[in-house]
Amino acid sequence: MDGNRRWAAAHGMPSIAGHVQGVEAIKPIVRVAPDRGIEVLSLYVFSQENWRRTDEEVTGLLGLVDAAVRQNTEELIAQGVRVRVIGRIHEVPDEIRASIQRAEERTRAGTKMILNIAFNYSGRAEIIDVVRALLASKAAPSSVDEARVAEELYTAGQPDVDLLIRTGGEQRMSNFLLWQSNYAELVFTPVLWPDFSSSNLDEALAEFATRHRRFGS
Repeated sequence: MDGNRRWAAAHGMPSIAGHVQGVEAIKPIVRVAPDRGIEVLSLYVFSQENWRRTDEEVTGLLGLVDAAVRQNTEELIAQGVRVRVIGRIHEVPDEIRASIQRAEERTRAGTKMILNIAFNYSGRAEIIDVVRALLASKAAPSSVDEARVAEELYTAGQPDVDLLIRTGGEQRMSNFLLWQSNYAELVFTPVLWPDFSSSNLDEALAEFATRHRRFGS
């Protein structure tokens, strides 16, 4: 979900205002996604690289995430959306971690859609954590295959990514779901995330529907 800071600059506002609008932009997408046949929606909310930003911006981002989780849990329950947080959640502040874990627990019965919140996430870190888990389990080298690796991913039990949408005009994956996106279709849009709407989602889905997926064959 790229473009929050550029959106703020274009509107003569501080960066945090762009992040506030970015959080608001999530809500309509989550509301319509199940009706579009989306069973798993993954949002890159906070990367491990984001810690490099100014203390003021990081503090503001963490506060926004905490408030968004607290304020929207009831609606997610009503929508039948199950929240899953993927990333090194043990490294985030205790209060934020507690809010996230409460949301995961309270939405656990949701069956309409899984909402993955990638928080303190890094695709490379995820793969490192898989390797560590396999070493800790003393798995025999001959037993390690794609299926075994998938069991240790943050997204264990979920399907691979079908469609990856990058907003904001940049054309890169930025360390997001590297293993899971091996055959994902990529759609890049110049629309900044705070302006991304359900109609933009529909455009991306329409583009996806035209792709001929060969999976290497």
